[in-house]
Amino acid sequence: MKLVVRKSKLSGSVRIPGSKSHTIRAVVIASLAEGTSRVREPLVASDTLSAFEAYRLLGAEPDGSDGDWLIRGVAGRPAVPENVIDVGNSGTTLYIALASAALVDGTTVFTGDDQIRRRPAQPLIDALNALGAKVESTRGNGMAPIVVRGPIRGGAVELDCSKTSQYVTSLLLNCPLAPRDTVVEAENLIEKPYIEMTLRWLEEQGIEIEVTPSPGGKGWADGAPCRFRIPGRQSYHAFDKAIPADWSSATFFACAAAITNSELTLVGLDVNDTQGDKAVVRMLSQMGAKVEQVPDGVRITGGSLKGCEFDLADTPDALPAMAVTACFAEGETRLVNVPQARLKETDRIAVMREELSKMGADIEELADGLVIRQSRLEARSVHGHADHRVIMALAVAGIALDGETTISTAEALSVTFPTFVELMRSVGARIECEQ
Repeated sequence: MKLVVRKSKLSGSVRIPGSKSHTIRAVVIASLAEGTSRVREPLVASDTLSAFEAYRLLGAEPDGSDGDWLIRGVAGRPAVPENVIDVGNSGTTLYIALASAALVDGTTVFTGDDQIRRRPAQPLIDALNALGAKVESTRGNGMAPIVVRGPIRGGAVELDCSKTSQYVTSLLLNCPLAPRDTVVEAENLIEKPYIEMTLRWLEEQGIEIEVTPSPGGKGWADGAPCRFRIPGRQSYHAFDKAIPADWSSATFFACAAAITNSELTLVGLDVNDTQGDKAVVRMLSQMGAKVEQVPDGVRITGGSLKGCEFDLADTPDALPAMAVTACFAEGETRLVNVPQARLKETDRIAVMREELSKMGADIEELADGLVIRQSRLEARSVHGHADHRVIMALAVAGIALDGETTISTAEALSVTFPTFVELMRSVGARIECEQ
């Protein structure tokens, strides 16, 4: 499937769908809890459905028949799956469920699509082995397929978190259920807002975690090593909770408004939420867009943009959309300190340089990011590389250009944002799906 995009003037308001990150954490906690939880307004997309199915195989009883998701949990005792767990394209599900499977007194096998089978997991594999499980990559390369034999006991581990914060999130969510205490010494911890999101969920559950340095305190944001002490023998309880809107999905609408001199109101966003990508509206404001907080969301008004330097260590998913935005900004924009963007569904640094170059961008690839100078882009046929965020970012570029932009592999939008085209059209975008 491909997207066909033409120059558009946007206006109006759009309700942003639920957060993928929150939805998956809700599925995990509800599945491990005692009793039946209600997850309201979940994101229904391939990634979240992968988590839904993975935890069904681990013994939870999920039901999504009435819009909300009802999940009867396993009371801290996941079961040996009846089949291989295929996480599809969901790296979050893979990493978190690996540690859930390590709670099982038995064997679990994980696989995923071709992109997942290129995602590194060795640091987490090593950590689970140190905690008492027996975990191995079937190909010996630290990637899926992965076999997990539990159960873990607890203990002390050192964990290199330079590639993703999800290794820590996996242990934070699962080690409270281990029979012994766990201490995690996390080096090179990136994407800290996602850790804060996990800790917020744990706090709401009454789970005890001792974090040094404390989140938000001195040392938390300066790259210092972090220590997490996780008492064992804890438990989760059933809950009833609505999922906040997704700031990562909102990024594409915010950037589209900024580069087309349009005004869009993005509804459902909580500026106090822990999601890291809420920083994008601050970045756009710094570039010259007008950003206003309104009841139940934010309003973005485009204007004359100027280049800036942004550290994306905590917001790697913003790189594709911000790279497009930078092409329309006067001067030079630097997107830096985000080498982990090379380890997502694609090498997003290389892919965005490649595809924007086809459109005429003055763009330079760094080891840890991109340098983009104001460019006169032209509509072209470009490759989406089956990466949902790359596809959406290139569609945003097409909305601002004369002529017709076509983007391949658009079926990958189902991974996190299956309603992207529908919602873009609702605010005036001239965008179509074609086979």
